[in-house]
Amino acid sequence: MTNKSHFPIVGIIGGSQIARMLIEAATRLNIDIKILCKDSQESAALIANSVSVGDTNNYAELTKFALDTEVITFDAYEFSLENLKKLEEQGQLFRPSLSTIENLQDTNFIRQSLLDAGLVVKDDEVKFVRELSLQVARSPHGQSVVYPVSQIKRIDGVLDEVITPAPNLSDNYASELQSIALQISELFKIVGIFSVEFIDTGNNEFFISQIKLGPTNSGHWTIDGATTSQFENHLRAILDLPLGSPNLVAPFTVMVNVLGGQYLDMYKPFLHCMAHDPELRIHLYGKKVKEGRKVGHVNISGDDVVDLLERAHHAADYLTGRITE
Repeated sequence: MTNKSHFPIVGIIGGSQIARMLIEAATRLNIDIKILCKDSQESAALIANSVSVGDTNNYAELTKFALDTEVITFDAYEFSLENLKKLEEQGQLFRPSLSTIENLQDTNFIRQSLLDAGLVVKDDEVKFVRELSLQVARSPHGQSVVYPVSQIKRIDGVLDEVITPAPNLSDNYASELQSIALQISELFKIVGIFSVEFIDTGNNEFFISQIKLGPTNSGHWTIDGATTSQFENHLRAILDLPLGSPNLVAPFTVMVNVLGGQYLDMYKPFLHCMAHDPELRIHLYGKKVKEGRKVGHVNISGDDVVDLLERAHHAADYLTGRITE
């Protein structure tokens, strides 16, 4: 049996698909994961070796969960900081730090900090033609890597598709947006992976619209489209390990979300999509299917964006039952 005693243990608060994909990345790094979640049937709990089911805002349960962890990170950021601060005062390490989380929950603080740094943020009146996004990973000692810029599309406020790299974006402007994202990582001293979203006015003007901590849906393309996924680089960053390359493995990668539809049992449509297009990379989260609920995503890489979009959307539509052939 392999001795893993010298490898770190990472705690994750929360048990949704983000934690699930962090667990998948951790296996490649020989890192153990513990999760604290509210339900044993949550996405990550179904594959985790160590699961604590309990109240993520209960101090006693948090204290017990934190034992033996090198660092604790987060599946999502919707929780009370009060009890976590008590643990931090006793020496528990959180990454990103609780102060970073608190600051980035304050929209006024974010806006003023960005303006003070000379960075332009979205005005409610700004009209735009598309949204862009990119991921940055930063470690405690300051090593950073930045991913290519993606074009993202939402339908009714829900992320639908991601194209990486963003079509019709010059290298100069892509580099400018990457530079801004790196500035943000230093400005807020973020440790781990995070995303910056921009709006593109279509007139070579770009405005910061949102900063999101942790692995995000817009970065799921990295699992199959980058040398190192956002999930692996998040783990590397929070443990202060050397960061992996964010480089593309193909000219383009497209990601399309899969929302719950008419198929409660998605196994047969899953098999159909695998047989229909063997180059697809289908990621299902093990979640109970509900109408409109995010239950997976499809990645596909190649050199023809139009073809990739058609194939990824065809698979997503088949998985949800919108089409049957």
